[in-house]
Amino acid sequence: MGAEIGATTSVFRFNDRMADYLVGTKRGEIAKYAQQYAKTLSPDENCEYDQLIELDLNTLEPHINGPFTPDLATPISKFKEAVKEHGWPEELKVGLIGSCTNSSYEDMSRSASIARQAISHGLKVKSQFTVTPGSEQVRATIARDGQLSTFEEAGGMVLANACGPCIGQWDRRDVKKGEKNSIVSSYNRNFTGRNDANPATHAFVTSPDLVTAMVFAGTLNFNPLTDTLTGADGKEFRFSEPTGEGLPAKGFDPGENTYTPPPADRSTVEVAVSPTSDRLQLLQPFGKWDGKDYENLPILIKVKGKCTTDHISMAGPWLKYRGHLDNISNNMLIGAINAENGEANKVKNATTGEYGAVPAVARDYKAKGISASGNLGLTCRYQMGSCWR
Repeated sequence: MGAEIGATTSVFRFNDRMADYLVGTKRGEIAKYAQQYAKTLSPDENCEYDQLIELDLNTLEPHINGPFTPDLATPISKFKEAVKEHGWPEELKVGLIGSCTNSSYEDMSRSASIARQAISHGLKVKSQFTVTPGSEQVRATIARDGQLSTFEEAGGMVLANACGPCIGQWDRRDVKKGEKNSIVSSYNRNFTGRNDANPATHAFVTSPDLVTAMVFAGTLNFNPLTDTLTGADGKEFRFSEPTGEGLPAKGFDPGENTYTPPPADRSTVEVAVSPTSDRLQLLQPFGKWDGKDYENLPILIKVKGKCTTDHISMAGPWLKYRGHLDNISNNMLIGAINAENGEANKVKNATTGEYGAVPAVARDYKAKGISASGNLGLTCRYQMGSCWR
């Protein structure tokens, strides 16, 4: 995809590769529609821009981001130096690729090409290595085309095609809670405790290519662009550039269809949930809106700094309550920093003047018939302690 970016104008050119991908993923109608407007999206002849930014992709260096935040980026050539400077744990305990973010057929193919190189030199992974296909279609296709068996041959573990460890769906037992350690993933987030509920885990994010190469070294101090590994024959080798196709030559295998449609007539369907369950809860409808939610509204919390979805509603162990609205509400905004005092999960109750946890104060307001607002562009209505956004 070509792009010209101006201060007030951006132009994207639709190309054949993008069209092929849409057709290959059964979205050909979208490709046809986009191609109708391809010329319209081209810049006018002799047009001028406020600013022209040129990016030479050949000069871009791979980066590793983290720990504890995805916006702390370090180029791979300087990462070893940063590890030493900051005292980050050098041993790479686990490498993780996949989930929704970097698990396309091309991602998996490129990663498998690296694993195949290591296998050809008699190596297996030195770190734990997990692979989470992003969909049943990707899982079935890489199973058919051999990438999946390559990961397993290298010592990797293929997990279910789901979010997986990215949101803490991972029964990790190799380190104790509070034990400092390092993991590297190709996920999209790495906030404190997100992946494994251990606040001492230094989680880094990078490309699937780099993750796969690094698990064969077992250390953060390995730069696969310049460093070598020793094969089973005692000879040193360096990884070649990974290779992979954007589309499978045989097309995608849709895999197993596990969807169960609801019955046409639902009048006789009864959902039985134990009243003592802490995992499931039947929902009760909200009362009719009276239009007065914003009158005399106390501020529950004004957030300082980052306020991502992880700060609003943490992933990890909390997700076991995702079917129980009241219980999962106990994690509402507990990771957000209160601008008033610079602390997390400590807010002032406007009715008592005392400080307490965010959910506890919210529940107190609810018990007193008071609605409240978190200063996040959110309106909170406390029905079973919930925050609707």
